[in-house]
Amino acid sequence: METSALGFGSMGISYAYGSPAEESGTEAIRRALDLGITMIDTAEIYGPFRNEEVVGAAIAGRRDQVQLATKFGFAFDGTRQTGVDGSPANAKRALEGSLKRLGVDYVDLWYQHRVDPKVPIEETVGAMAEAVAEGKVRHLGLSEASADTIRRAHATHPIAAVQSEYSLWSRDVEETVLPTIRQLGIGFVPYSPLGRGFLTGTVSGETLAASDLRRNHPRFAAENGERNAAIVEIVRSVAAKHGATPAQVALAWVFSRGEDLVPIPGTTKAARVDENAGSLQVRLDDDDLRRLGGLADRVGGERYNAAGLAMIQR
Repeated sequence: METSALGFGSMGISYAYGSPAEESGTEAIRRALDLGITMIDTAEIYGPFRNEEVVGAAIAGRRDQVQLATKFGFAFDGTRQTGVDGSPANAKRALEGSLKRLGVDYVDLWYQHRVDPKVPIEETVGAMAEAVAEGKVRHLGLSEASADTIRRAHATHPIAAVQSEYSLWSRDVEETVLPTIRQLGIGFVPYSPLGRGFLTGTVSGETLAASDLRRNHPRFAAENGERNAAIVEIVRSVAAKHGATPAQVALAWVFSRGEDLVPIPGTTKAARVDENAGSLQVRLDDDDLRRLGGLADRVGGERYNAAGLAMIQR
């Protein structure tokens, strides 16, 4: 599977980060396509369900320009998420709904959003492979899976991409996940490459809306604010040296980690799409990489709360 070097994460348009921003988010998606950013990422749970409708409307008439990715893996009671579900029956239900909401007859990349420990990965991927055989999916992916799960899944059907959080302040995948997928020839899609906005220097725990899910993330808690703000100051310093923004430096660092990485920063503003695209022109030198390389060891707080941590690296 080949994509643009930079992707677009659509979650924040209708989910998680305060009030929905569908109109400006639609403009952002279309601006991304205009710039050649064609890897567009969504998921059933974003909304839930609504985000796929917004993405589908935004790419209408331009389907042939897009590598469209979506995800499944949760159970719902109406629009309330009730847990993970990797069963073949849920996979089939989810895909039919996603295709309808997106207004397409296939997706380029279909991820299992979170691994279900109750269902062998071979069963889940086996069901996903049936969708490939039917022409409804081009490629399969996993999100936040462990190295062992990735190997077992890949032995069942080729896995094209693994998506996990990865950034200057989240590097746990380097221990076993990245070496595994590189050995297997699987691409890597870093989500939240801007630290859920924190690494841009424009977001802090104090500025978040009451409905913003980042309020549940330890790194945005008041007790970690000063420690993590110091990290951003180093990113600012490197950015000033290059005449760039902190966001561009954070993305340039991700690009420096290898050509098999396609980060998917999210935004609801077309101007931020332009800014993110500018990261492709930033070239970090050895001194920059040295200064930035140790930031993950200085972070205050886990990347998820206890409930979130329980669903990753399984």
